[in-house]
Amino acid sequence: MPEPEPPAAHHADLVVFGGTGDLSMRKLLPALFHSDRDGRLDPRTRIIALSRGGLTDADFRGKVESAVRPGLHTGDAASWDRFLGRLRHVSVDVGAPGQDGWGDLTRLLGGYEDVDRIFYLASPPMTFGPFCRAAHAAGLVTPRSRVVLEKPLGRDLEGAQRINEEVGAIFAEHQIFRIDHYLGKETVQNLLVLRFANAFLEPIWNSLWIDHVQITAAESVGTPGRRGYYDHAGALRDMVQNHLLQLLCLVAMEPPARNDREAVRDEKVKVLQALRPIAGTEARRFTVRGQYTAGQVDGEAVPGYLDEPDKTPPTDASRHVETFTAVRAEVKNWRWAGVPFYLRTGKRLPFHRSEIVVQFKEVPHSIFPGGGPNRLVLRLQPSEGITLHILAKEPGAGEVTPRAVPLSLSFADTFRTRVPEAYERLLMDVLSGNPTLFMRRDEVEAAWRWIDPIIATWEADGAVPGPYTAGTTGPAAAHELLGRSGRAWHEEDLP
Repeated sequence: MPEPEPPAAHHADLVVFGGTGDLSMRKLLPALFHSDRDGRLDPRTRIIALSRGGLTDADFRGKVESAVRPGLHTGDAASWDRFLGRLRHVSVDVGAPGQDGWGDLTRLLGGYEDVDRIFYLASPPMTFGPFCRAAHAAGLVTPRSRVVLEKPLGRDLEGAQRINEEVGAIFAEHQIFRIDHYLGKETVQNLLVLRFANAFLEPIWNSLWIDHVQITAAESVGTPGRRGYYDHAGALRDMVQNHLLQLLCLVAMEPPARNDREAVRDEKVKVLQALRPIAGTEARRFTVRGQYTAGQVDGEAVPGYLDEPDKTPPTDASRHVETFTAVRAEVKNWRWAGVPFYLRTGKRLPFHRSEIVVQFKEVPHSIFPGGGPNRLVLRLQPSEGITLHILAKEPGAGEVTPRAVPLSLSFADTFRTRVPEAYERLLMDVLSGNPTLFMRRDEVEAAWRWIDPIIATWEADGAVPGPYTAGTTGPAAAHELLGRSGRAWHEEDLP
C-alpha cells in the first residue's frame, strides 16, 4: 500500500510557554519531531521554548537531546539534526514586574509578523490570563496569532468563565484552541467515520437498538508526586469533565450537515445541553466516588493514595478527593431517551485501558439457546482499534450453538504504519488553523454546568470516597451502579 502524501505544511512560529516542562518533553516535542520527520512541518517553522530556566539555545537543545531523543520512534541522524535546528529558547518570567525577558522574544519574532504565530500554553490555567496580557503588552499578538490552552480549564464554571474572559479579551474566539488530546486519537477520528460514512450503522444508532453505552478511562498508575495537584482536581474534574464527556458527545451527537469547523462542534454542544442534570438525591444515586488503598498492581505492592510519596503530607482535602468515579448519565432527546451512558475512570486499577463500549439489545426473539447481545468496542488505548462482537455458530455436528466472536480492526496491523500520537494530529490542526477537534467556549462551559451540581452535592455531604484496594476494579458501589439494572462493566481483553 503506497504511503499517503503528507498534507501541505504551514509556515509558523510555535512559541511554547512551559517549553522545558513535563508536557513539552513527553508529548509536544516528540510529536513535533515525528511531524517534522514525516514532512509535515514547513522548513521555515521555528519552535521557541519559553521558561524561567536561563538556558541558551545550546543548553535547551542539549536538554532535549537527553530527555526526548531516547524515547522517540526511529529516525535518522539527519532528521534529528534538522529538528534540533528549529529549536530556540528564551527566558521569560510572566510573574515578574515589567516586561523582563519579553524584549528577547520580541527581537526573535521581529520581522515575522506576516507568519502564523502560535502560543502554546503548556502551563497551569492560572497563568493563561497573565500570559496573554503580557504577550499583548509586548506587542506580540498579531492578527495571525493563535493560542492553545491545555486542560484543565478552571476548577468549576466560574473559574472557566473567568479564564475565557481573560483570554478572550486578547484573542478572538476563532484564535483560541482549547485542546483535549483524547480527540486526536485515531479511534476517536474513526468513530466519526464509522458512524457517518457507513450506511448500516445509522439506522440502529438509537434507543430502539442500543441498550447502553460504557466509556472507560482506566489507569494502573497512581499519583506519586502529584498529590498536590490531584487534591484540588480529583477524577471528576481531571477526566470526566473533559475527556469522557467529549467521547460521550461524539457517540451521541446527531449527524452534522457537513464536516466543517463549526458543524461538528454545534452538535456536540447540543448533546451537553441535553444531559439530564444530576444533583442532590440523584447525584447520590447515580454517581460513585472511590479512593484507592494499598494493594498490588501487576504483582507489585503499591501504597494507598494517602501514603503515596509526595513533598507534603496528606491533608483533609486528600482524604476527601476521589481517585475513582463512575457516573450514570442520560441524554434527554428522541434518539437516546432511556439509554444510560456509564462513565468510569480511576487510578490504580488492574489494567490501563480507554474504550467506548456500545452494547446493543438482545434480538426480539432468539431461536437459539445461549448467545448474547452484540457489542461494539472502540479501544483508544493501549492499542487502538475497533471490535464488533457478533454471534456465529460453533463448528461441528449436533445442536446449533451460537458463540460470540470478534470482528477486529487493528489500525497498526491493517494499515501497516505507525499510528500517530494524538498530539501530532492536534498540533498539525493548530498550525493549519483547523479548530474542529478543539473545544469552543460554550462547549467548555456547558460541560461545567453539568459537572458543578455533582461536585456541590459531594461537598455538601462531606463524605469521604469509598475505599477500594489498588489492583481491583474500583469500589463495590461502581458495580452496583450497573448491577441494579442487570448490567455489568465490560472488562474483557480484546483479541
